[in-house]
Amino acid sequence: MLNLSEVLLQNLELEGFEELKQLITQYALDGEIHLRIDIKPSFRDTPENWEDQLEMAFYEPNRS
Repeated sequence: MLNLSEVLLQNLELEGFEELKQLITQYALDGEIHLRIDIKPSFRDTPENWEDQLEMAFYEPNRS
């Protein structure tokens, strides 16, 4: 299971939400099958519908 908190801790170089979304898509394409959203990203550009966007990036990576 991929925990969002672990992704953020392991990738401190991320500068914004769009980079995070791309990384989440890559994890899905690399074979991860479960995403646990256990923390809200603290980027300045994190949108109100951030959870929906991350779920879409993970569970439908070819649409992102």
